[in-house]
Amino acid sequence: MASPFTIAALYRFASFADPEALAVELRDICARLGTCGTLILAREGINGTVAGSAEAIDALLAHIRTLPGCADLDVKFATAEEPPFARMKIKVKAEIVTLGAGDLDPASQAGRYLNPAEWNALIADPDTIVIDTRNAYEVAVGSFDRAIDPGTRSFREFPAWFDRFAEQLREEGREPRIAMFCTGGIRCEKSTALVRSRGFEHVYHLRGGILRYLEEMPEDQSRWQGDCYVFDERVSVGHGLTPGNHIICRSCGLAHRQGAAHVCVAEGDTASSQA
Repeated sequence: MASPFTIAALYRFASFADPEALAVELRDICARLGTCGTLILAREGINGTVAGSAEAIDALLAHIRTLPGCADLDVKFATAEEPPFARMKIKVKAEIVTLGAGDLDPASQAGRYLNPAEWNALIADPDTIVIDTRNAYEVAVGSFDRAIDPGTRSFREFPAWFDRFAEQLREEGREPRIAMFCTGGIRCEKSTALVRSRGFEHVYHLRGGILRYLEEMPEDQSRWQGDCYVFDERVSVGHGLTPGNHIICRSCGLAHRQGAAHVCVAEGDTASSQA
């Protein structure tokens, strides 16, 4: 039997002249369709997760795809037996994913997309610099072989980190190929636009992010190590998007492998959790 709720996680960098007007229209459509979740609109595009009946989600996505530049909307689907959100919220913000780096245009400035096979070939080259654009607590769960961890606590910290890193590259006289990735694609689209705005041209990112890579790449050909942190009740996933073996510490909020020793940041102690 089909699950009663279809969940759609979506985003698209596009150019919206009047996101407020689009929000008014979407509020009316979502109210009629009975959807729940959150959509964020900005001049740079749309981002969010919505849920409802399969028919309602199909109708909502059909409308969003008519918005300027949104015909190729990126969507990932899931299902649920119970409503995953309490209500529908549609917000207008300065950015659909907050980087705080000024006037970027990811719709036209982002790096070159690579599919998983192309990605494997690029990052296998030792001269390619591989950068994980996620936060440190996500990187701790898993990452690509040789990936640099910027050690950020939020995406807003990435521009300052990259500017320091770029200065180091220039001092060394290097203009390397730079490969960047994130969980689902949205952060690396924006961060590659940042990197290109800093004068680097050979910039690439993984289409669909880690999640699509783990879904499509056979494990015996994969260059991924560990699990991928996700922002839902699964906590982490592995190849084939099967649930990982991580849990969240209730004290510090960080993920750790079930049954393994965990140093709790909040408590300052080490414990082995079997929960």
